Formats: sequence, C-alpha cells, structure tokens
Amino acid sequence: MRRLLSNHLILALLPLAFAVFPGKAAAADENAEKSATRKPNDGWDITIGAGAVSLPEYPGSDEQKTRALPMINIRYGRFFLGGDGSAGGGGPGGGLGVYLYEDEHWRVGAMVSAGAFKARKEADDARLRGLGDIDGTARVGAFARYTQGWLSARLSVSSDVGDNRQGTLAELGLNANWVVSRQLVLSAGPSVTWANGEYMQTFFGIDALQSERSGRPQYRAGGGVSSIGFGASARYRFDEHWGLGAFASTSQLQGDAKDSPITQDKTQNVVGVFATYHF
Repeated sequence: MRRLLSNHLILALLPLAFAVFPGKAAAADENAEKSATRKPNDGWDITIGAGAVSLPEYPGSDEQKTRALPMINIRYGRFFLGGDGSAGGGGPGGGLGVYLYEDEHWRVGAMVSAGAFKARKEADDARLRGLGDIDGTARVGAFARYTQGWLSARLSVSSDVGDNRQGTLAELGLNANWVVSRQLVLSAGPSVTWANGEYMQTFFGIDALQSERSGRPQYRAGGGVSSIGFGASARYRFDEHWGLGAFASTSQLQGDAKDSPITQDKTQNVVGVFATYHF
C-alpha cells in the first residue's frame, strides 16, 4: 500500500487488491487461513475484476481524484501476471513475476513492471507548473513474505531500470489476517517505506532548471524513510466465482518528502472498492 503516484500508484496498489481474493474460498479453520495466503503451485488460476480508487492528485497533494481500477491476476505454476496473490500483497507492484521459493511459511519472488502512465503531470496542480511531467518507468524488484498463523511480515525492494531517475524503493510491512467466516476475511497492519535520494529528488525535489521555470527556490530532497502508513482490507466471497472487496490506507510523509515545497498535505489517503470473478 503504498507510494501515492497518481496512475503509477494504481499499479502499486494491485498486489493489495489482488490479494483480496485468493484462488479458493476461505474456510473457517486452519485450511482457511492457509488458503487466504497461498496460491496453488501448478495449473491455471485466474481472477479478473474492476473497481474504483480514490487517491491524492499527486504525491503530497491535498486534493483527491478517483480512477478506475482494473484487475487482472493470472497464475500458472510459479509464474504470475498482475500482483503477488498472497493476503496483504508483498510484491513491489503489479507486473510479471515468478515465485522463486514457496513453502508453508515463506513466499519469495521477483517481478518486473512497466510504467504505462505518467507518474505525475505538471497540469495536475498549479503548484507543479514549471516542474515538468514525470513519466512512468520500468521497475525490477524482489519480495519476501513470512506467515506464521494469523500474522505475516513482508519486504519488497524495487528499482527503476527505465532510466527515468525514479531510484529505489523498499517497503516493510506487517499484516494481521482474521478469517471471520467461510466468506469473509479481514486484514490490517502498518508499513514503512524507504526511498533513495534519486527517487526523492524526482518526486519531491526542485532542481536548478525547475527552479528557473517555476520561480520556486531549489530544494534538495535526500533519501530516507519517506512514509509511514497503516492499511486495511476486507474481502467477501459470495460463491466460488464472485467476490467483493474494499481497502483503505493512510500514510504520513516523512523527512524531506514532508518538508518539500511541493507537498501540501503530509497525510495521504487511499480508498478503493472492487468486484472480482474467479475462473
């Protein structure tokens, strides 16, 4: 749950959204808990859906916007397209990936994602005039998740390989998963995001050329913890095929992200609802 990067954020949210409906309906017992966090190791598993998400106009904005949230989550054996399907996510963003190792507790994998949309548009807000657009970019990452009973921990790292100065991100989070019934599963927990200097400067800094164009003073944003947040999701399965879900997160920008002249509100909120169909 995590970086609030306009359309780019939608891709970052996909693992959480896909996680809302694992391949099989949860049962209110030990097997249900496992099914809420694991996918089959072979054969096809396909979930599609659509919904809507409300998110900040741009990273640090105090205005919200609503966007459609398409969902495609396909797994075949160790390979998947969309997002890591474990409850609470765990991948570095929606894309094409492979699970390198899985057992009762561990899930470790790698992923590549392509930024199909601009991460930020100058036209989004008057405060961004003269700063230029931020293009989407390709990212390569790795993730690991450990689950013990109702508690899980996840770590993901991803880096820009599209040469668009969007650096490296690392996210660490915890999730408590509660199987309420055969149909309903709840999940919630905190997370912290670290970003390197290149990423921070691109999204929160103002260089000499941008300063000249915008009339704003230069601002150097250094690497460090960029946000601390808390997210929750609910997933309800009507039958073997149809499901409904919702998720919400709030995060507080930290350090140079919080103090940036581009930032209007350090509190960043995301809310989404969606429906899915599982084949």
